[in-house]
Order: sequence, then C-alpha cells, then structure tokens
Amino acid sequence: MRLVTFYDGDTTRLGALRDDRIIDLAAAAPSLPTTLLGLLQSEATEWRKVGAALTNPDAPSVPLAATRLAAPIPRPPKIMAIGLNYRDHAAETGATLPQRPIVFAKYPTSVIGPGDAITWSTDITEQVDYEAELCVVIGRPARQVSVEAAMGYVAGYMCGNDVSARDVQSGHRSDGGQWVRGKSQDTFCPLGPMLVTRDEVADPGALGIRCLLNGQPVQESTTSNLIFDVPSLVSFLSHNFTLEPGDVIMTGTPPGVGAARKPPLWLKPGDTVAIEIDGLGRLENPVR
Repeated sequence: MRLVTFYDGDTTRLGALRDDRIIDLAAAAPSLPTTLLGLLQSEATEWRKVGAALTNPDAPSVPLAATRLAAPIPRPPKIMAIGLNYRDHAAETGATLPQRPIVFAKYPTSVIGPGDAITWSTDITEQVDYEAELCVVIGRPARQVSVEAAMGYVAGYMCGNDVSARDVQSGHRSDGGQWVRGKSQDTFCPLGPMLVTRDEVADPGALGIRCLLNGQPVQESTTSNLIFDVPSLVSFLSHNFTLEPGDVIMTGTPPGVGAARKPPLWLKPGDTVAIEIDGLGRLENPVR
C-alpha cells in the first residue's frame, strides 16, 4: 500500500494511492481511523478495510495531481536519526566507521510535508544543509527485539530530508556544538510524499537514493552502503527506547552534503531541494 495524508481545504484526510488517484479512506470506510498514525495504532481488521477500499472500483477518490499532500505522519511520536551511517559518506568526511549507531533526535515540530517551505532565521544559522535519508516507520510497539525479528515491527518507508544548521551543530557559533538544536529547527524535517508499506519494498538495503538541488544531483548512492542496516537499527534502538507505532527512524545520509564540499554549498532562498528514493517517490521542498 501507498498511504498519504492529503488536504481537503484546511483539514487533512487519510488516503491510499491507486494509480494516479487518491482513495479517500474516510469516505470509503467511515469507521477507519482518520489519520495514518491512528491506522498504525489500530488492529489488523482496520488494515483489511483499507485493502478492501483499494480493490473497490467505486471507492470515492480524488486526482493526485489536483491534491496537496501533507507529511504522511505530521507529528510522529518520536524521530530518531542516525549520524554517519553510509560508508561512502564516512569516506568523504575522513571519519572512522562507528562501532555502534550514532543516535540523535529531531523534534516532531520540525516536520513539514511535500511542497512546504524550508525556512530559518539568520539570527540562528547561516549554514543550512540538505541530507537525503531513507526513513523507517514503526508499525507496532517494540522493546528489546532481536535483529532477526526486527522487520516484523516495521510498517513501511518514506523519504526524508534531515535539514541541518551546520554552524549550530558543529559549534562554529559561540554556544558550542548543539546537534538537536541544529537539527530540530521548525521546517527542518520534510517527510513524504507517502508511506510505502513494508510488503512493497523487497529489500530496503538495495534502494537508490539521491538529492537534487535546483534539478542538479548533489547526492547519489544506494542503501547498500548503510553501515547499520534497517533490522540492526530497529533492534539497537529498541534496546534503548520503547519504539511506538508512528515513530520515525532516519537512517543516515550518503555523500555529497553541502558541508563536505569545497567550497561548502549551503541552501539559500529561491532553491528547490528534492529527495528521491527508488520506489518511494520524490519529496520536493522550496527554500525561503
């Protein structure tokens, strides 16, 4: 399934993609939860209703091209992000490969959806960077799960952009290195355009991933270069925190980030940044 959150006027609705149309799940099955987070928290019977709506040719729908999408989960319970998790990214920075995942947090208030603008105050940062990321969405509570069992707790995947204030993160400003503050500014976590359920992705460790800035590729790799793969991350994190339905794991970024370029390449007003992952769609945001 390819699940979306879409706007209907000033409100949002839960939908499922079928070809070039969005099935309006609230209209097709009024007893369904009204949000994707609610669906993730529900029982298997609710998921069967979604399947029935997708196979019903008369299910109410709207054209995808005429619809504005929100982030699939506008306010995830938790956003856990992994630093330095691509071998080729570690090589470009000259860093030693980590022995365990490097974990930091992004606050849910940083989330925006496709087409929403990335913004910031120059009083806080003047070095804003892009980071293409494969995002894993948790489907059921997980605590101390094994690597072998970890995939059973994954609901699906989506594109993400770990927008980063590098001067705040690195401590170039006078207040020292502040990862969470540098990563969690409002608008610094674009997610979308859809949640693709686990059954539709044969191998999350074999997906092409890229970032395009104003139409030009600036990052390009494959998730086969992940140091810690999806099952390893789910297991590791679940031994540190209880994972809940709707939690998002941002799995790290490949090489080509602006901070590693000479000279550095920072986002600026008027730019457009797009994240593409094979089979997961394109997440595009303007910069203002």
